[in-house]
Amino acid sequence: MRDVTIARNYAETLLALAEHGDALEQWGTRIDMTAAAFSTASIEAVLMSPRVPRDRKIALVTEALHDYPRPFSLFVAAVIRRGRQMLLGQIADEYHTLVDVKMNRVRAGVTVARDIDALARQVIIERLSKAIGKNVIAGFTTDPALLGGVVIRVGDRIYDGSVRKRLAGLRHKLLTT
Repeated sequence: MRDVTIARNYAETLLALAEHGDALEQWGTRIDMTAAAFSTASIEAVLMSPRVPRDRKIALVTEALHDYPRPFSLFVAAVIRRGRQMLLGQIADEYHTLVDVKMNRVRAGVTVARDIDALARQVIIERLSKAIGKNVIAGFTTDPALLGGVVIRVGDRIYDGSVRKRLAGLRHKLLTT
């Protein structure tokens, strides 16, 4: 729980820096790429090694991020200086959550029984956006076990409109009466 709070605090700082530069989406991409790079075995070994002085770690990362805006590089350096470099993935996740709130959008997982075309996807996204009252960013997956219908996950809420659930409800009803 503590790591999530720490990551949220860093993400709030990163959001403030990104807003100052009016580049929320670009900084989201940058933090994702940096977190992915930090999680590779060779870079993680250097960043976690007690044999590599902290100042050297910061110099290496600052040099690697030379194409990025200076405030972003300084942010990453501050994360390393405080020994929080392995939280960068969580910081990125928290950052995206904060950006979604700021931009009045929500991410949804949509599971369907079989692949659907782009028009059907767009209709689902539009109806979800209208029902929720926010812009929806949907990720689609397929699960043939649903038999038909759709299951939608928004945050910790699940809306199950699948044939599988309806059949299970009907079965339960028949067995209890």
